[in-house]
Amino acid sequence: MKLNIEGLLVYFPYDYIYPEQYSYMLELKRTLDAKGHGVLEMPSGTGKTISLLSLIVAYQRAFPLEVTKLIYCSRTVPEIEKVVEELRKLMEFYTKETGESNNFLALALSSRKNLCIHPEVSSLRFGKEVDGKCHSLTASYVRAQHHSNPNLPVCRFYEEFDSVGRQVPLPAGIYNLDDLKAFGRRKGWCPYYLARYSTTCASTP
Repeated sequence: MKLNIEGLLVYFPYDYIYPEQYSYMLELKRTLDAKGHGVLEMPSGTGKTISLLSLIVAYQRAFPLEVTKLIYCSRTVPEIEKVVEELRKLMEFYTKETGESNNFLALALSSRKNLCIHPEVSSLRFGKEVDGKCHSLTASYVRAQHHSNPNLPVCRFYEEFDSVGRQVPLPAGIYNLDDLKAFGRRKGWCPYYLARYSTTCASTP
């Protein structure tokens, strides 16, 4: 579905839109036009996420210098994963309707516990344990000591990312947590630090 929201062409990847969704997008556009802050509310289950994503992506494509990045925060990993899948569906709809490939990068961010692929560290049960073990393998002073004592353990995934991954941007695409971990395993790079580093160029069409 294509919508005209006060002159802005908005692609909406569903065949039906609730009046509340249209009103939400309208008020969101007016907030962006005013370059101010907004507090918008919709009942649960009425499609807030796809409404927000559809309007923001359309606005970003129309005014790339005005909106360069969207940071979407949520309380839980399942909620973030749902947002990523909604965005994936939206970008697939863009490709279907326009025939253009989208040079768009979006990714989920989470804790080390949810992104670590180091066999020993990722097997730890609690997030604080993962954070502590990761720090003991990646801290600058530990890495400095490793140069003089190669027997001192460091994280090979972080080392590979630090030496190669910073020079090679994450390819355009929509990445959930599993996608990032799979990419990290293929490259031998730490997904946690890769995701953090990649936010500098995420969501720039």
